[in-house]
Amino acid sequence: MVDSKQQWKAWIYLAPAIVLLLVFTVWPIINTVIMAFQNDYNAMAAVGGQTFTIGIENFKRAVEYRNFLTCLKNTALLCVITVPASTLLALLISAALNSIGPLKKALTTVFFLPYVTNSIAIGMVFAAMFNMVRTVRVVQTAGIINNVIMFFGGEPINWINAGSTYWANMTVMIIYIIWNALPFKILILLGGMQSINKQYYDAAKVDGSSRSRILWRITVPLLSPMIAYVVITGFIGGFKEYTSIVGVFGETMGPVSDKGRLNTMVGYIYDTLPRSDYGRASAAALILFGIILVVTLINLWVSKKRVHY
Repeated sequence: MVDSKQQWKAWIYLAPAIVLLLVFTVWPIINTVIMAFQNDYNAMAAVGGQTFTIGIENFKRAVEYRNFLTCLKNTALLCVITVPASTLLALLISAALNSIGPLKKALTTVFFLPYVTNSIAIGMVFAAMFNMVRTVRVVQTAGIINNVIMFFGGEPINWINAGSTYWANMTVMIIYIIWNALPFKILILLGGMQSINKQYYDAAKVDGSSRSRILWRITVPLLSPMIAYVVITGFIGGFKEYTSIVGVFGETMGPVSDKGRLNTMVGYIYDTLPRSDYGRASAAALILFGIILVVTLINLWVSKKRVHY
């Protein structure tokens, strides 16, 4: 506790951070809520002193926009597939890393490298890996993935270029997002595993329990708080997915032949900004906030019944 007579010093030290948070975090949130509920909001008109009626017209326009449902579907699909898959894969990798002695630190570092790498740069690498450029009959260049497929006698797949299918594009994004999400989850789960009391494992070994039984009956229940944390943060991050798709497809958010095919809710919000349609963008941001809030509350409700502290 800070002495009550010295609290003014603490406030002085905190003042710069508080001012920055108020200016760049708290006020933009408040302003977003204000703009979302002002019908036909126009920034230039607002600067000139024009007032707007209060209502939900911006929310109607946001929902009725032609790409809204596509963006919502893409966002939900990426979350539903990538979050459980990446969590399960991170759990298995963490258990494997925790069970080996030599090279544990080196392998942990290797798995953590994508976390400190720029997402756009990683996306460009994935675009090159899944690339395929054709002439009329001959494949001129192909990424490493298609080279592997052709090495085993298969036909190259048009993953991301013009004329590719929706599910080919989605497969690339799912692989990329899962791979990009692993480092953080592995770090959290591995740290949790190393804090589990070894007596539980010693008792299980005495009883002759198999490794799989130890994993699912001891490790997972004792690790459930960390698992709940990575699942909740995974859904929050998944609903804000944007940079990964830009990294692979660029600003078109999809193949040239079908621009915007993989657009997400965050991409939908960004698309409205060049048109200065801040009212609709603010409404879409609040809709996304509401979705994330509901999903988070559901996860918290489930975690109360499944998590063992």
